[in-house]
Amino acid sequence: MATTSLSKPSTFEATLAAARTTMVFSEITRLAIDSFRASKVRFLLTMLGMVIGSASIILVVTVGLTGKQYALNTISNIGPNKIEMQYVGGATMGPENTSTPDYMTREDMNAVKEAVPGIIASSPMLEFHDRISMGSGLTKDSMLLGVSPQYKEVRNLKVVAGRFFDDQDAMAHTKVAVIVEPFAIALFGSTRAAVDRSISVQGIPFVVIGVFRESVDTFGQSEISEQTILVPYEVARYFTGTDTLKEIFFTMRDASLVTPAAKEITAVIVKRHRATSVYKAQTLTEILSVMAKIANMLTIVLTLAAAITLIVSGVGIMNSMLATVQARIREIGIRKALGATRKEIRLQFLTEAVFLSLSGGLIGTLLGLSIPLSVSLLTPYKIPVDWRSAVIALGTSMIVGVAFGTLPANRAARLDPVETLKYE
Repeated sequence: MATTSLSKPSTFEATLAAARTTMVFSEITRLAIDSFRASKVRFLLTMLGMVIGSASIILVVTVGLTGKQYALNTISNIGPNKIEMQYVGGATMGPENTSTPDYMTREDMNAVKEAVPGIIASSPMLEFHDRISMGSGLTKDSMLLGVSPQYKEVRNLKVVAGRFFDDQDAMAHTKVAVIVEPFAIALFGSTRAAVDRSISVQGIPFVVIGVFRESVDTFGQSEISEQTILVPYEVARYFTGTDTLKEIFFTMRDASLVTPAAKEITAVIVKRHRATSVYKAQTLTEILSVMAKIANMLTIVLTLAAAITLIVSGVGIMNSMLATVQARIREIGIRKALGATRKEIRLQFLTEAVFLSLSGGLIGTLLGLSIPLSVSLLTPYKIPVDWRSAVIALGTSMIVGVAFGTLPANRAARLDPVETLKYE
C-alpha cells in the first residue's frame, strides 16, 4: 500500500508536466500563426527566398538526373550490352625468328557461345582495305569489314536505306555490301541512290543493298569510319585468305551479365591460345561508370550552388525576425511578467522562424516537383524525379530556420522584463 501511495503523486506530477508542456507548445504555435497573420505581406516576401531556393534544389537535381540519363542512354546506344574481344599482342615465334600474331578465330567465337550463357548475338570481324572508284578516274581508300548478319544488332546500327544482309546472303556467299551513310553520299549523291548500285572490290562487283549509320556518332573512335563497307564474313574470307579475326563482338541478354561474361569470355579464349598471347574484353561498363560519377558530381556541385539561395534566404529570415523582436518588445515583457520563462520565449521566436522557413520550403518543394511531374504526365518525355531531393530541400529549410532563427530568439529571451515594460 505504501508503495502505491508513493507512486500516485509521481504519476500525477508527470502527467501534469506533460499536459503543461503540450499547452505551452500549442500556445507557442498559435502565437506563431497569429504573428504570421498580422504581417502577411512581410512574411510572404521573406518566405519567397525559401520558395525559390527549395524549388531550385529540386529542379537542379532533376536536370542533373535527366542529363545523366541522356548521357548514359546515348553511350549505351553504341552497342547495348556489348562485349568487344580484341587481340592485344603476344606473337608466336617460328623458324628463322619469324613472329606470327596469335589472332582469334571463328572457332573461338563458337567455343565462347557454347561455354558462356546469356549471349544473344555475336559477330566475327575481318578487316581489309581497298581503293574504291569515285568516278572520273578518282579512287578513295575504303575499309571493308567482314561481319555476320547479327553485327547489326550487336552494334545497334540503323539502316537508313535498303536492308542489311541476312543469313541467306551469308550462306549463299552473295556479293552484297552495306555502306556507311557518308560514303554512300560521297559515291552516289544520296542514300537512296546508292541502293542497288554496284561497287568494285579488287575487281569483283558487289551490289549495294543498304546504307547504314551508327546510332550514336562516335567521332571515329570505333571500328567504323566514314569509308566503311560491310560485307558478309563468308565472302570476306576469300579476300583475306585466312580465318583469323581482328575482333569478335558479343551481346549479352542483360546489362548485369556484361562484366562477369567479359571475364568468362576472356578466360575461354586465353585457354585456346598460347600463354604469351594477350586478349582484352572491352565493354561500356567502365565508361558508363565514369560518366555516372561525373554526372553525380556535377549534380552535387549544382545542388550546393542552389543551396546558397537558401542561405541567403536564411539571412532574410534572421533580419525579419530581428525586426519582429524589436517591434514586439512590450509583448515579450508582458509575457515574462505573466511567468513566461526564457526557454519559452526562445522557443516562441524559434518556432516562428522555423515556421517561416519550412512553409517556404514546402511550397518550393511542391513547386519544384510539380514541374517535372507535369512534363512527364502531359508530354511523351519521361523526366526522372529523385524524391530524396525533396527530403534534402525540406531538411535544409528546417536547418536554415533553426540556424538563422537562433540569434533573434536568444535576443528576445535575454530581454530584461522591467526594461521591456518601460519600452515605448
